[in-house]
Amino acid sequence: MSNAHDSVSKQMDVQTDIVTLTRFILQEQQKLAPNATGELSLLLNSLQFAFKFIAHNIRRAELINLLGVSGTANTTGDVQKKLDVIGDEIFINAMKSSGNVKVLVSEEQEDLIIFPGGGRYAVCTDPIDGSSNIDAGVSVGTIFGVYRIPENSPGSISDVLRKGTDLVCAGYTMYGASAHLMLTTGNGVNGFTLDTQLGEFILTQPNLRIPESRAIYSVNEGNSYYWPEYVKKYFEDLKKPQENGKPYSARYIGSMVADIHRTLLYGGIFAYPGDSKSKNGKLRILYEGFPMAMLLEQAGGKAVNDRGERILEILPKGIHDKSSIWLGSKKEIEKFESYISK
Repeated sequence: MSNAHDSVSKQMDVQTDIVTLTRFILQEQQKLAPNATGELSLLLNSLQFAFKFIAHNIRRAELINLLGVSGTANTTGDVQKKLDVIGDEIFINAMKSSGNVKVLVSEEQEDLIIFPGGGRYAVCTDPIDGSSNIDAGVSVGTIFGVYRIPENSPGSISDVLRKGTDLVCAGYTMYGASAHLMLTTGNGVNGFTLDTQLGEFILTQPNLRIPESRAIYSVNEGNSYYWPEYVKKYFEDLKKPQENGKPYSARYIGSMVADIHRTLLYGGIFAYPGDSKSKNGKLRILYEGFPMAMLLEQAGGKAVNDRGERILEILPKGIHDKSSIWLGSKKEIEKFESYISK
């Protein structure tokens, strides 16, 4: 009977054995940590609820008047969009209700948030990255990183002012034509796509690996006047014909999640260098640099700062500290590193 059923489903081109994010999480736990408490699995379920809720609001934003500015600025000086505020509230409520989160760091909040209860995790997030582009319909996203904190911790800044190598989970969800979740728990990278009819994230890109090299660069060249000379030289050389007779292609969207998503899938290099205006760059370490660096490394890429130092080895001193960042294919990052000493 099962063979007959299989034949019918194949003829109708209907996939009946799909791997949802929930199923994937449980299978990974059974395979890699069968004696685990399941707390991280529960937290990931709370995270996916937040992603679904944010995706729902973004799809309806123009219809329910969620576009435009809110009239306020966040702690890093960025003008807040209405969706920034809504996304932040969604994330705060989802993490609070999970029962597994003790500390939350959000780009939209000046201080960390400490929840009651005995949560064992700290979450760092940019709830809606790239929101300055939302009114133009450009893809935006949520970036997140998760730390495990000591048992019985009352919740403090020391729970998050740690190296990125301590992260137990990281990723992003990009809200575009579809909602795409890229996730790592330290055992490679897997991609999921939100099926809005089922209301589930479906595994669509298992064991994702970034190409070792690709002649594509992604950077805001509007800042090039202020770059250090070796950075200028590096990008000038990319524009010259390479060994294949062709220069590198430039691809820059201006939304970190969208630019990283393309780089992860196609290969190449994404950069936000420091310059004479912003010595340490503009990207925040805890909820932009660390999660993306972990994700790219787990996919076989590299992530360094202007000095060639590994991003995940940086020790932040404040929850909104910034860093220059270079992410992408291993050989492309190594090519950049060869310019640092010049």
